[in-house]
Amino acid sequence: MAPSTLLSAVALLVILSDVYYLATSTNIEGEALHALRVRLSDPTNVLQSWDPTLVNPCTWFHVTCDSHNHVIRLDLANSNISGELGPELGKLQHIQYLELYRNNFHGKIPEELGNLNQLIGMDLFENNFEGEIPKSFARLKSLRFMRLNNNGLSGSIPRELALLTNLKIFDISNNDICGTIPINGPFSTFPARSYANNNRLNGPELQGLVTYDFGC
Repeated sequence: MAPSTLLSAVALLVILSDVYYLATSTNIEGEALHALRVRLSDPTNVLQSWDPTLVNPCTWFHVTCDSHNHVIRLDLANSNISGELGPELGKLQHIQYLELYRNNFHGKIPEELGNLNQLIGMDLFENNFEGEIPKSFARLKSLRFMRLNNNGLSGSIPRELALLTNLKIFDISNNDICGTIPINGPFSTFPARSYANNNRLNGPELQGLVTYDFGC
């Protein structure tokens, strides 16, 4: 085989490999989002465009993709959706913004969200989530915004979250969080209102707010 022919064959294989990777990756993301849709109640048909027979989910409403057809944002805020989140969301490996606030989601927040290592913003506030804040969130090294306020979360603030050095906004107000606030990492920078109305939470950041630490 002539060198030029060999190079052309190699280049074609590289292109086909890239196409296969992109198709496989976006199909995985589409399957994950479809699995989420099956779990949810959607009375106003916000998710009607989520057609699993399409090549990828980038044409679906409320889904944003990058130039490589990877899902980078899921925005279902204020959509009157209810149901539980599942582990499939952990397969959205390229997602940067997860906007699920002001809905009626319930149940526990999946540990698998800790796999989303490119996540910058996580807004789950004003839902009905319960259970503890997953310790797996300590793996979200790119995270800057975590708003979990106005839910029914309980348990203590995981000490592991002190490793999130990029975290700029953290809000767990209006939950049932207990124990003490970490004093290291980014927690020294968060205002007292980030923790307000958790009657079993205590820490120096609360600066005179009426709180009582009954433990967890």
